Amino acid sequence: MKKHILSLMAAVSLLTGCYDLDRTPYDQVSSEAMWQTADQCKQGLMGVYASLKEDDLFGKMFLIDVNSDVAAGYDQYEVLQLGTATSKTGFMNSKWQDGYNSIQRANLVIRNVADAPIEEGTKNQILGEAHFLRALVYFHLMDYFGGLPLYDESVDLEKDFNNLMNPRSSVEDTRAFIVKDLEKALECGLPEAWDSESYGRVTLTAVQALLGKVYLYAKEYDKAVEWLEKSTSGHELYSDYAGLFNLDGGHTSSEMIFSIVNLGGTGNSYGMPLCFYAGTRASYGSCWNNTVPSSTLIEMYEYKDGRPFDWDELFPGFTTSNDVKESVFRCTANSSATEIISMPEENRAKILQMYEDRDPRMQATVILPYTTYQGWYSNKKTEMLFVVAKNEKGTITLSSANGFVYNNRGGWETYFWRKYVPEGDWDGAITDRSHTPVNFPIIRLADVYLMLAEAYNEQGNSTKAVEYINKVRERAGIALLNSGPDYLKAVTKDEIFQRIFKERAVEFANEGLRDSDLRRWQLSHTMLNREEYGFTGKRMFTRVFRENRDYLWPIPQDEIDMNSAIKQNPGW
Repeated sequence: MKKHILSLMAAVSLLTGCYDLDRTPYDQVSSEAMWQTADQCKQGLMGVYASLKEDDLFGKMFLIDVNSDVAAGYDQYEVLQLGTATSKTGFMNSKWQDGYNSIQRANLVIRNVADAPIEEGTKNQILGEAHFLRALVYFHLMDYFGGLPLYDESVDLEKDFNNLMNPRSSVEDTRAFIVKDLEKALECGLPEAWDSESYGRVTLTAVQALLGKVYLYAKEYDKAVEWLEKSTSGHELYSDYAGLFNLDGGHTSSEMIFSIVNLGGTGNSYGMPLCFYAGTRASYGSCWNNTVPSSTLIEMYEYKDGRPFDWDELFPGFTTSNDVKESVFRCTANSSATEIISMPEENRAKILQMYEDRDPRMQATVILPYTTYQGWYSNKKTEMLFVVAKNEKGTITLSSANGFVYNNRGGWETYFWRKYVPEGDWDGAITDRSHTPVNFPIIRLADVYLMLAEAYNEQGNSTKAVEYINKVRERAGIALLNSGPDYLKAVTKDEIFQRIFKERAVEFANEGLRDSDLRRWQLSHTMLNREEYGFTGKRMFTRVFRENRDYLWPIPQDEIDMNSAIKQNPGW
């Protein structure tokens, strides 16, 4: 698909105009001029793929982790963690709108390609991809909004625009619609893998994996196991976890069952704003760190031998005393805050050794205090040090101009993401902070393995559940469950679930899955009503999650105003 992206950009641009399912008629492309050749049909399909990148569909999906225990943030999706969202909140409205725009594009493909005068095998494959993409978007919207108004390919906006007044279907009926789409896709002759020229297109195993995920969320565990097991065919875990999120090759490996293809480099602005919002002021383009790893996440990473981590073992009193935290992390800078003149060297040495002894995914995922990061300043690679400091004026902000990683959010002292954030300029691969050229996973094999572990655990098959958890742990380089000491024991259903709970947190941090996990497990209200603190003990904000409201987002008020048949979610 990477080859097709550049050659089809002009055509795709015709399909990316502003057309809202409930608002603006589709009139950007003449039906008579399109859908006459295989290339034209593929161009139409590209419009569906392109729509996935819209900011509030999947483009900023990673930011939604702020509404969980693994991340915190400000500005972009801040209202989620503060509990101040309303039915007029912009990004919630945009997710609905962007989602239905994507669905309409898929509907156009399905309706027009079905009658296109092209070779039957090619036609079926395009239809299979379109059915999968429509199912993917409907499933994504259902996860956030619940039951949805359903519109299929029979809807022609040129004729039906004024009559789009469907009420919301139930969750069960919405799910049945999604399953039907995926079952159709299974019958369309999709390959298990495409050749390199078509990399990124929907495969048979992607359809199987999404179908398994749909059944898992529905708690139909037998069917979840059946389809998730099938989806593993031809896929293997990439050997280097860190390489999944940079340009080393993991992001195009067979671990990626379905991902959004992102391009970078001069003239190839076709990526997602991963660096922009997850990077720091020291990153390429001077970014915003709108999302940062939480202190809770860091505490979840085990030692390599499987022992749970405990700050108090290293520094007695750490968890209860901010003075201890200060003594561990606070350095002293000169009066002009341009250089560090002293560090707590003994504590620094213990901290750095602790990092080396922990789960390797921690250092691959997070920029940690006392470590360095290869940033980009004054148009060149610059090694940056991450420390927090004070001088005679009190706590201070250190500047990238002087070789330091610092927080764009004044007053916050937090960890930073390394995952997805470029080192330097990635040798010219990134030229625009808004278009990070690393593919973004929607479903990868590690996710399938941990979903299988969850489904097997619910079936009472602890052996298979542990087997799949251990596949992920083995790739990470940490001790396997049930391999020795008591702290590795996982036998009961609850013990295994607790392992899945933590394993999904550390494996998928900053991938946008954690919010959905907590909500589907009905754990958000027990975990997200608390104070959020930085690693030095400074309070950042108060999390609010209302049990009777926040498990679903509000239906946009504009949609309700236009269609009185749509009813609002409870509590909004």
